[in-house]
Amino acid sequence: MTSNTRQLRIVTYNIHRCRGLDGRTRPDRIADVLRAVGADVVALQEVIGPGAISGGHAESLGAALGMGWVMAPTRQLRGHQFGNVVLSRFPIVQHSEQDLTWKRCEPRRLQRVDVSVDGCTMHLYNVHLGTAFLERRHQARRLAAIVADHRVSGPKLVLGDFNEWMRGLTTKLLSEKLNSVDLRQYLVRRRTYPGVFPILHLDHIYYAGRVEILDVSLLRTRLALVASDHLPLVADVRIG
Repeated sequence: MTSNTRQLRIVTYNIHRCRGLDGRTRPDRIADVLRAVGADVVALQEVIGPGAISGGHAESLGAALGMGWVMAPTRQLRGHQFGNVVLSRFPIVQHSEQDLTWKRCEPRRLQRVDVSVDGCTMHLYNVHLGTAFLERRHQARRLAAIVADHRVSGPKLVLGDFNEWMRGLTTKLLSEKLNSVDLRQYLVRRRTYPGVFPILHLDHIYYAGRVEILDVSLLRTRLALVASDHLPLVADVRIG
């Protein structure tokens, strides 16, 4: 590894409002899962954020892990913000959002977080796409155009819950614009949903620029299998 590169551990994890497959809502359990991973940057989906009297699960997870965080809320849920969150051990230097909502479907947003890693800015795009076929077609075109913007230079990672288990338009468009992490090269069991008995592969990682994928893994501990309806997808990467 040269002096101008840095190795990082990145995670994408749909935490399902911290509600496990046992029906219990336990942010502390999600924090324990992430602590076991030892990630530097985490992209979370389905997070309960700040409300009138508390910072919600976003704040408690950041505090438990000693990480800074920013949120891209998509809607209100019982008086709290609800949406995507990025946690980072490194300074977050910029945060922006793009609306991906299609017609009357559930609101969706693309979260971009720029993280400063030893003088290098990494652009991380946190994604949670819709469940309807035509909805995802619209979101795929928007997402591909945004991520491929050449005015944003430097290493890029696009990750999250794409709600696409077969090779659809999202996969096709992003694979044309970006490099796709082929989980078959790293994992025998690639499926991430539902957690305790995963039958679908919904979580994906794409990248561009000076990014090298060193390893990819799924955390399959007993706690991770029950803490959410997804499993955390972990990538060790080198950026420069």
